[in-house]
Amino acid sequence: MKTAVVTGASSGIGKELCRRLLSLNYSVIGISRNIDTNSFNHENFKALKADLSDMNSTLLTCEELKDKSVHMLINCAGFGKFEPHEELSSKTITDMVFLNLTAPLLLTNTLLRDLKKSNGYLININSIEALRASKFAGVYSATKAALKAFGDSLFEETRKSGLSVTNINPDMTQSTFYDELRFTTSQKEDEKLLTQDIADALEHIITMRKGAVVSEYTIRSLRFGISKKKL
Repeated sequence: MKTAVVTGASSGIGKELCRRLLSLNYSVIGISRNIDTNSFNHENFKALKADLSDMNSTLLTCEELKDKSVHMLINCAGFGKFEPHEELSSKTITDMVFLNLTAPLLLTNTLLRDLKKSNGYLININSIEALRASKFAGVYSATKAALKAFGDSLFEETRKSGLSVTNINPDMTQSTFYDELRFTTSQKEDEKLLTQDIADALEHIITMRKGAVVSEYTIRSLRFGISKKKL
C-alpha cells in the first residue's frame, strides 16, 4: 500500500483530499495542529500533530517523516489574512510565510529522495492568487506565487526521475479557510468551488498514465461571486 502525506488534513481541502486518498486505497499520514487518529475513523489513516507555522515543530515533523517510505506529498496547509499591508502584524507575516512556503520547502527537502525513488507525486495546493495580483493579498499572493515557482522548478529539476510534480491553483473554495476573514464564498453553486472539486482534480492527476503529467491545474468557478460578512 502506498503512503501519502497530507498537510492541513484536519479541515477544508486537506481533509477532503485525505478522504479521497483513503477511498483510493492509500495509507494517509495527515498533519495538522488539531487532528487525531479518530478524525477519519479509518484503519489506514495516521494523525501527526504539528504546527507547521512554527520552525521547531516543522523540523521535528521532518525528522519523524524522514524514515517513512512516502509515495506522495501534498502541501495543502495554509492561511491568508487580507488587509492593507501596513496593518498586518509582524507575526502574521512571518507565520504566513512559514506555513505557506517555508514548511512545504522543508517537507519536500526531507521526502524528495523517497518521492523520486518511488516514482511518486509532489502536489502543491496553491491558489488562483499565485497567478494574479489582488489588493490586500500581497503576502498571501507572494507565498503562493513562490510555492508555484518552486513546483515549476522542481518539475524541471526532476524530469529524469519518475516523479510527477503538480501545482493545483483553486479559485475560492467553500471551506473553513474563510472562518476568520471578512468575506466568504458565494452561496450560489456556480459562483464557488467545493472541496470535492479539488479532490476530483487530485484523482485525475494520480490516475493518469504515468508518462503524462499535469504540471499546472487551475480550477475556476463558472461565475464570479463573493459574500461579505456583516461586521
